Amino acid sequence: MSLPTTTRQWILKQKPTDLPVLSGPSQTFALETHPLPSIKPNQALLKTLYVSNDPAQRGWIDLHIDPARLYVPPVPVGSPMRARAICEILQSTAEGFAKGEKVIASCGWTEYSVLDASALQKTQDIEGVAVTHYLGALGLTGWTALYGIRDIARAGKEDAVVVSGAAGATGSMVVQIAKHILGCRKVVGIAGGAKKCRWVESLGADTCLDYKADGFKDELIKATDGYVEVYFDNVGGEILDLMLTRMKRHGRIAACGEVAEYNKSENHGIKNWFEVISNRIEIKGFIVFDFLPKIQEATAELVQAMKEGKIKVDAESETVVETGFEGVVETWMMLFEGGNQGKSITKLV
Repeated sequence: MSLPTTTRQWILKQKPTDLPVLSGPSQTFALETHPLPSIKPNQALLKTLYVSNDPAQRGWIDLHIDPARLYVPPVPVGSPMRARAICEILQSTAEGFAKGEKVIASCGWTEYSVLDASALQKTQDIEGVAVTHYLGALGLTGWTALYGIRDIARAGKEDAVVVSGAAGATGSMVVQIAKHILGCRKVVGIAGGAKKCRWVESLGADTCLDYKADGFKDELIKATDGYVEVYFDNVGGEILDLMLTRMKRHGRIAACGEVAEYNKSENHGIKNWFEVISNRIEIKGFIVFDFLPKIQEATAELVQAMKEGKIKVDAESETVVETGFEGVVETWMMLFEGGNQGKSITKLV
């Protein structure tokens, strides 16, 4: 089979202020075909197999974000949407990278790409573990969960912990790490829907509350009777505001995500800020890139915990959606509709 000389890409055309627009004159992305550059020494030609879907991508394309306040450069209009992916090497001029091998790369929403070898990360074959978990539990989201709950929130055996977005990629790992690795005395999950809540409880949460259910606020108050030491926040918005009233004095909040607010031009805002002052609550934001010098150590720790049965890394830990390249955007948008359990991944077919 001849090697590709062109590639389809999803290009950012207009930055959104609310939900990204899928069609029409104001559409956020456009599907375009572009020529591939010739492969040079120490490079590889890649075919994208699996694409990582992450809520943080929404922040990279926001119209109103100040680039100076963002932790990575925003995606420029006219460029392919940024994303991490698992790719197959079709051709290589780089020592140590062979045709047919699978690698992790930030190639974006593109079918084919040519990248320097320094931008590629090899995957390790682990019996019984799908390679896609390197985009989730054994990759950025697993590192985020470990770093956030252990190093940022400093959760320990004496702590009660609440995790929002507990059925998501990061939240589901936080639940397991808090309960089975750190040995926290109580773990409460928050998720959307009874099915997801039961799954979170199967991971180790003492209880999981459905934020969509009537009486959620009363159930949260009951579940946090006596208040809690740690809150791992993946959602922001009203749930964060409510959790400020459920923290113990000198409680600790790891601010990881804001998925409830990403697609709103006007945010909910915090109405219970006096709780932070009155109860001396510590809130610390963090980005997994702060943890990059320790990722090899973190990966080894997560793999060992998996082998010991302390964390589950299986088919239920990810939602893999098969689609043609035309469906990449729609699959990514499922994140904001609660369409995933665990890590969301697009499989290109």
